[in-house]
Amino acid sequence: MDLQFMTSLGLIIASFALYIGIAIYNRAKQTSDFYVASRGVPPVWNGMAIAGDWMSAASFIGMAGTVMILGYDGLAYIMGWTGGYLLLTFLLAPQLRKYGRYTVPEFIGDRFDSHTARLIAAIGTMIISFVYIIGQLSGAGVVLGRLFEIPSAVGTIIGVVIITIYATFGGMKGITWTQVAQYLVLIVAYLIPVIFMSLQITSNPLPWMSYGEVVSKMGEIDRDLGISEFFAPFASSDKTQFIALMFCLMAGTAALPHVIVRFYTVSTMKAARWSGAWALLFICLLYLSAPAYAAFSRFILLTQVAGRPFTDLPAWTESWIDTGRLKLADLNNDGILQWNEIQISNDIVVMATPEIAELGVFVIGLVAAGAMAAALSTAGGLLIAISSSFAHDIYYRLLNPQASERKRLLVARISIAVATVVAGIVALDPPGVITQIVAWAFSLAAATFFPVLFLGVWWKRCNAQGAIAGMISGMLVSGSYIIAARYFDFSLFGIIDTGAGLFGAPVCLLVTYVVSKMTPPPAQRLQEEVMDLRYPEQMTFKDGEVWMDEPSK
Repeated sequence: MDLQFMTSLGLIIASFALYIGIAIYNRAKQTSDFYVASRGVPPVWNGMAIAGDWMSAASFIGMAGTVMILGYDGLAYIMGWTGGYLLLTFLLAPQLRKYGRYTVPEFIGDRFDSHTARLIAAIGTMIISFVYIIGQLSGAGVVLGRLFEIPSAVGTIIGVVIITIYATFGGMKGITWTQVAQYLVLIVAYLIPVIFMSLQITSNPLPWMSYGEVVSKMGEIDRDLGISEFFAPFASSDKTQFIALMFCLMAGTAALPHVIVRFYTVSTMKAARWSGAWALLFICLLYLSAPAYAAFSRFILLTQVAGRPFTDLPAWTESWIDTGRLKLADLNNDGILQWNEIQISNDIVVMATPEIAELGVFVIGLVAAGAMAAALSTAGGLLIAISSSFAHDIYYRLLNPQASERKRLLVARISIAVATVVAGIVALDPPGVITQIVAWAFSLAAATFFPVLFLGVWWKRCNAQGAIAGMISGMLVSGSYIIAARYFDFSLFGIIDTGAGLFGAPVCLLVTYVVSKMTPPPAQRLQEEVMDLRYPEQMTFKDGEVWMDEPSK
């Protein structure tokens, strides 16, 4: 075994042990621990846990690669994902926290006083989270497959086992503190390589300030090679698709059940707002670094790999060719590797960068540990969303309201194990690259939940019939478009499968509004509850007036 393998293996095993240890130490002993960490997480730490939950394999592994390959067009991911947190923090998170429920389906079920709405929301949550988790397990397979030089499918199976152990033990309480640790691991792993690359290429240790110089140089190289310039807008995609994707990621972010539930783990509305602010800060550390990562990696490939003889290529290329995610073909039979003869998957750019830039075995191992942290942290949050939707919203609230605390925890843990195994089986042969699969989940969330949550919080006239019709229609339109665009080459206005939510969300909004107006208004009690959500926690809306609550003694 070589030094690189042993270093990477040691770092990953150490991180796995840390996550499992944290989960066992903070294991859930009651349902409030399992679903909302007993609502006792401080805002700073919750913000870090949100960032860890949010920084998925798509963010860590796929985003910089997407920007590197698509250039300007890849920025839709960064702008959409970041903008969505503003929508969530200002429009939904504090109000949903004040309502005081455990899950998004529970909010929808109680807000509209409808078990049917609760069931549809629970099924929608499980579908969206299941699609999302496939991308995370696929990312885990990429990392472990490269590290152990095994098929990605075997790496995926290893990831399934690890996630099942710590998610089943800890519940939301254990996962919260695990995600804090995972964020620290992944952000250090992400920043160290890009800082070293910045030093190597520009002699400046601040990549955020230096990569503009590299982009300008690449523009000259691109023109010499006769290829699309890296920073030329809409060279790789249609403008309409860019806007559609950005909208889906933004609205989907604000409506993802596993993200929203993180705001339930704090004690007050104010703490929910501060959690969102801290989360944005922690997220921006990675998202502002991704374009620099993309620029430096592409510059190194253009200047140090392309143009070399096939007999003199860097050793790292052979290892990645073996994974099937890097393809080099001498199309013109001249023995020289040209830029257009390189086919590199979005999913390996960050993982391969330490080897491309010759940053040493420790950095290679650290990036592998960070990538696993990103995949595992998001997967843990998704599993809690799936588990709570089934065990709490369907089993406890609908099927067996008399279930004991112990039985509810057992059902929740079993549902986590089953969901992980089934998602792992699908991830063995994923239906797309990581960022694409994740974009499907966002489109479904944007079309199913965002309009209903927005109207449910800000429009007291919205009723159960409207919410039910809206969720069903949004899910069907968005899901049908994804299938038609992905497998039957269908498109409207140049929008592909990743922008499907642009059609589903307006349909959901319109159907919810029209059906609500055509049917009787909700009960006065429900309308007053909606009005109450708009005021700080020390104020209560009742009998048409705002009352100041007496301070507790």
